Amino acid sequence: MMKRARQKATAENAVPQTSQKKKKQKTCQYGSASGESDLQASIDWGSLPHHVILRIFQFLPLVDRARASSVCRRWNEVFHIPDLWRKFEFELSQPATSYLKSTHPDLIQQIIKKHADHLQYVSFKVDSSTESAEAACNILSQLVNCSIKTLGLISTAKPSFMNVSKAHFASALTVVFVNSKSLSSIKIDDTPLDDPSLKVLVANNSDTLKLLKMSSCPHVSPAGVLCVADQCHGLKELALNYYILSDELLLALSSEKHVDLEHLRIDVVSENPGQVEFHTIKKQSWDAFVKHSPKVNIVMYFFLYEEEFDAFFREETPVTHLYFGRAVSKAMLGRIGLNCPRLIELVVCANGLQPLDDELIQIAQRCKNLTAMGLGECEVTCRGFIEFVKMCGGRLTQLSIMEEVLI
Repeated sequence: MMKRARQKATAENAVPQTSQKKKKQKTCQYGSASGESDLQASIDWGSLPHHVILRIFQFLPLVDRARASSVCRRWNEVFHIPDLWRKFEFELSQPATSYLKSTHPDLIQQIIKKHADHLQYVSFKVDSSTESAEAACNILSQLVNCSIKTLGLISTAKPSFMNVSKAHFASALTVVFVNSKSLSSIKIDDTPLDDPSLKVLVANNSDTLKLLKMSSCPHVSPAGVLCVADQCHGLKELALNYYILSDELLLALSSEKHVDLEHLRIDVVSENPGQVEFHTIKKQSWDAFVKHSPKVNIVMYFFLYEEEFDAFFREETPVTHLYFGRAVSKAMLGRIGLNCPRLIELVVCANGLQPLDDELIQIAQRCKNLTAMGLGECEVTCRGFIEFVKMCGGRLTQLSIMEEVLI
């Protein structure tokens, strides 16, 4: 307070200056520590340009958007600008059981009523409770006036959508499939999606669909996948669970009438070690698929236990990207070096306490396209690592290793 009083007295006793000097002095004052609060006080937040307020609103969750809209008339106008609702995430959760912020049902109803036809990039985030998944289905059922391009159903914890009856889920999803007619990207993992639902999707969105991600959808069969591949000729990316993949499906996807995929993503997941036996895909089937789509990226995500890898990579496999989310044995990595000549990226979460020098050197020698490598809880000697880098360092664009890897 004394400092401000001295500043005020100095200003009152100062000799009048030219307007240019006054302007300069004012600018400097805004940049000073004492002038920052004055600058903030002088801003009229209600007169900010619409595009600035819109940008601020885009970072806010629905509840905070609604509160901000009550600040003034101008902010309320921005709250109802269609551009604000092009991209939106519905957060649906039970406050007592979820860390997600619950959204008031009345606000959601307001958005559906006024902005359903503006929604284009939409996702639903639910927790593990059946109530939140049911709420998401109820909202989907109301999107009759929509032009959605991207739809994502996200479960932060299982079982969520899998607890919803298949009939209810399919009915809700059908509303979106029928009314949108311009869907280009759909991510519906861990849901009771079924073959009839895919037929509805294809019938209404065959000209626009480019990405379909439906891993862990137990009611989808290879016939359902082929229905999509037969008619959605613009499809570029397909993600599914390994249990759907078969020699018959790969051979069918390799026929001339089917789509040319750019990305095939496969989840290989086991939640009950020792209780699931994984089948083997023949080399001839992989060869036919790659011959039909020579530029395809085949991405595989493994979440298996060491004893469950027996069915994989015993023959040449055209996989390009490999991610191991659990420990993988030295023997398995050795097979990758021998039988994955198209490999571009390899990420190993964990291995054990045996150095992987020989396996990495073999991968560097035989995988001529390798450009990215990540090692987690593994061990490599410094000498082995230097040899690996000598062989493929010139083509590596990404190399990530934990500090404890080098021994």
